[in-house]
Amino acid sequence: MKIRSKHIAMSLFTGLLMMTSCEVTELDITNDPNFLTPDLAAPDFFITSIQEDFARQLDGDVSGDPNDNFVTGGFQFGDGLSPLGMELTRIMQMSSRDYESTYQDSDVDDEWDNAYRGILFDIRLMTPLAEEAGQTRHLGITQFIEAYTISSLVDFFGDIPYTEAVQAPEIVNATLDSGASVYEAALALLDQAIINFTNTASATPPTELFYGNDYTKWVKAANTLKLKLYLQTRLVDPGAIDAFNAIVNSGDYITDTADDFDFVWPGTSAAQPDNRHPRYGLNYVSNGPGDYASNWLINKMQTSNDPRIRYYFYRQTNEVPGQEIPADEQTLRCSLQTPPGHYTAGGFTFCNLPNGYWGRDHGDDEGAPPDGPLRTTWGVYPAGGRFDDDSFSPVAQPTDPLSNGGGGAGITPILNAFMVDFWRAEIALAEGNAALAQGFLEAGITKQMAKARSFVSVDPNADLSFEPLATDVTDFINGVVSDFGAASGDDQWNILAESYFVAHYGNGIETYNFYRRTGFPNSLQPNRELDPGSFPRSMFYPNQAVTSNSNITQKANLAVQVFWDNNPAGPSFPRSN
Repeated sequence: MKIRSKHIAMSLFTGLLMMTSCEVTELDITNDPNFLTPDLAAPDFFITSIQEDFARQLDGDVSGDPNDNFVTGGFQFGDGLSPLGMELTRIMQMSSRDYESTYQDSDVDDEWDNAYRGILFDIRLMTPLAEEAGQTRHLGITQFIEAYTISSLVDFFGDIPYTEAVQAPEIVNATLDSGASVYEAALALLDQAIINFTNTASATPPTELFYGNDYTKWVKAANTLKLKLYLQTRLVDPGAIDAFNAIVNSGDYITDTADDFDFVWPGTSAAQPDNRHPRYGLNYVSNGPGDYASNWLINKMQTSNDPRIRYYFYRQTNEVPGQEIPADEQTLRCSLQTPPGHYTAGGFTFCNLPNGYWGRDHGDDEGAPPDGPLRTTWGVYPAGGRFDDDSFSPVAQPTDPLSNGGGGAGITPILNAFMVDFWRAEIALAEGNAALAQGFLEAGITKQMAKARSFVSVDPNADLSFEPLATDVTDFINGVVSDFGAASGDDQWNILAESYFVAHYGNGIETYNFYRRTGFPNSLQPNRELDPGSFPRSMFYPNQAVTSNSNITQKANLAVQVFWDNNPAGPSFPRSN
């Protein structure tokens, strides 16, 4: 069995991450340095690769680096589970008119391949080596990553191969395990990970990319992931809330932003390996951004005077056709069009926004006009781009190095203290305790607001005079909390959900799960197409999985619900389509 050349590239990635080099001289004894046999591989090589693959499982890749498990092409620009979820929840723009043409079976091959051929395959190879060497910290980290990976696969695909997976040639056609049993396995892995974070270890990983080998924090992260899994199953497991509360009562979980579990992208290299935040690498390019920003999210933040808007988005222009300047068919075709009837009837924003915010509607598939130097793009948070200081200059032009902002030194937010506050608000509101939910809502917004605003420091050329005043921040938070307290029923759920979505910019896994778990908010901008088909309650199985595994049968449609989603079926749920 061969070890892929990725492990050699990962030593380079690690050097760029840690500004140190990794010892790889033992590779010289192999005939081909691209193929390393298991008996010559060390857990240290595996653990580094597994951590990077894990980050890319969530946020994807930039250019199809041959040492990664992602290729370019398809509707999902850059891949990764998080962008999938962000598109479906209007945190990013979805660029196809109906769901089944957007989320095809071939579009999720990369995420599946990275999970099985990358993360789980390497964990299976590393585990006996680490066990023999007594490297229990290595084991704990991979058990945590495996738990997050397999539970997220369930969240997106439903039943998946697990107990028989990654066992070729002994088992070629792995059978599907129920989503519920995979969740149980994930919880068991986390229990074992906590043991391995606290027992005696012969050595710690020389490159630990999350907490710098602080295993007190790793224990908190493992318990926080357990909170996430219990919350996810609250609709189908009567004991889930009690289990959730037991961890909360222990206090041993992420409660402070200083303990947040994020993957930090160094942003020091654009060459292979590219260690910039993937959304930065895909958008801060010489011909302009590849993504379109979401008109729903921008409009929500703009109309509510959300102070985070200058951190989330960077404007390349202050003039949008049909707003500050005349409508223009060449650069913004929809500026000459009449809004669809269901947009008008619902009072939804259409096509263009004021003040230079150049985004796109949910389901706008009208191709790519010459608007690269004009589109609004990712800001300093979380992608490590530019802080919006009204400079209105194109991003990443080769002749203007100062336009690069933070150079891609962003984060992939995975498990954060503010998320836990939002989870507790959800549980409190579901149990009818609006006053308690209100307190957690305030805490969650406050923590995430501070986190996002702190990222202005990665843009060395930002004009800080454009930062919002402390009173602006306080007034915004107080306004949301006050509105929540004055509302009731669906209106309270909408306020919580909209706040949840805005705060989770950069983590579409959480927003996609929340949307299917609660059905809110019902205020999302609908698809441009009046009837876009069933909202994806799960993804199609990847094409390569169906064609290569006789035990996997493709789903009839995207309406198939995962095990924890027992909400009503059909177009009325979630409440915006």
